[in-house]
Amino acid sequence: MSQVSVSTPFNIYLEFEIAPFTRRMLAWLIDTTLLMLYARGMKFFLDQVMYGSKEVSIGVDIVLVSLPMLLYHFIMETVSQGQSLGKKLMGIRVISIEGGEPRLGQYLMRWLFRLWEWPMFFGYLAMGSYWFLVQVVLTGVCGLVVVVIVAVSSKSQRLGDLAAGTTVVDLRYKYSLADTLFMEITTNNYVVKYPEVMRLSDRDINAIRSVIAYTQKNNKYETAHRVAGKVKEVLNIQTDLEVLDFLEKLLSDYNYLATKDKA
Repeated sequence: MSQVSVSTPFNIYLEFEIAPFTRRMLAWLIDTTLLMLYARGMKFFLDQVMYGSKEVSIGVDIVLVSLPMLLYHFIMETVSQGQSLGKKLMGIRVISIEGGEPRLGQYLMRWLFRLWEWPMFFGYLAMGSYWFLVQVVLTGVCGLVVVVIVAVSSKSQRLGDLAAGTTVVDLRYKYSLADTLFMEITTNNYVVKYPEVMRLSDRDINAIRSVIAYTQKNNKYETAHRVAGKVKEVLNIQTDLEVLDFLEKLLSDYNYLATKDKA
């Protein structure tokens, strides 16, 4: 399976498995099916329940049918850490090539390119109409272009990913950046060893978490040693702890202090 190297804030590169194209396609099919079911269901509700024999106004149709379909991928990926419902079911997600979760602007760029890469216009709502057939053909043609671009891209990126600096990775591997940032500290008499850790950013902490998970999964300590060395240098820390113990203690201290500040 292909891999992509993602840079952490410490200039350390982690390798992630690129999501197989078949699972990306299945995720798209799931999302498309859900959108079509939503559109048909909402149209039926408006036509038969809300308005009955009256004609549904264009404004209502746009607000309740068209806009949710149009904004679905952008909103879902933004609020669900790079995952639509289809991606969740397929266990894949969008990440930034720079490391970590994409910024809002990157999600927006992916979405803007999606508007023509996978066109879904209002012809889908009229299942028996001429425009439905036109939309199916148009989607198929544009889809072939997307498939070719993904196939020739070194990181299996579509145009939206290339423009946004993102890619789609497999979440079945434990060192995914989808790990939760905060973990619960249950002890009441917890002792902070490295208060300097609060000088690190959330992105730094996410990178450390990913390095720990990567090291535990692959039993390769080179990256962990480089990250630990960089953190010690930045925070001016001296310690005799083993590398994973040190990194895990940093996480614990950060989570305790961050949670305490929000209490």
